[in-house]
Amino acid sequence: MKKRCGWCSDDPLYIKYHDQEWGVPAHDDRHLFEMLILEGAQAGLSWITILKKRESYRQAFDQFDAVKVAAYTDEDVQRLLSNAGIVRNRLKIAAAIKNARGVLQIQQEFGSLDRYLWGFVDHQPVQNNWESLREVPVQTDASVRMSKDLKKRGFGFVGPTICYAFMQAVGMVNDHEQGCFRHAEVKVLSCA
Repeated sequence: MKKRCGWCSDDPLYIKYHDQEWGVPAHDDRHLFEMLILEGAQAGLSWITILKKRESYRQAFDQFDAVKVAAYTDEDVQRLLSNAGIVRNRLKIAAAIKNARGVLQIQQEFGSLDRYLWGFVDHQPVQNNWESLREVPVQTDASVRMSKDLKKRGFGFVGPTICYAFMQAVGMVNDHEQGCFRHAEVKVLSCA
């Protein structure tokens, strides 16, 4: 039986996420925007709650097309607030729209969201070697810098802890525990 990180439950959706996606370096702007929104939506909730709502989020937010989301109106906010498939929190919905507008500005300034975000780790995944979940920090200097800069640009639900969870999810840091079978696999992907 494969050994996984201590946070991974036996839920098949969680296992699939852990085994195939979490920690894999991601560079697609649409995916990065999606993960930024989902990590913000998770604030105060469990990640499995968001994973179970992920497909509904994709449908509700036009597959995380930042151009479309940035153009959302009050009618769209009402539509989203009535969608039981997502977290119906007005502040989180408003932040997603505001963040989409911020993504468009970042793309204009930096050429891509990818180039901007990965700059916080010098465009190379940080390779950590944690033995257990207890050692993994909830934020780092890089996530604090990212949070401050995103907030300065008008983003919402991007505190240092959310930013670190985002960095872990999109492979900016390899926080798979050393004993987890994915630690070495993700490390190889990071070097490719």
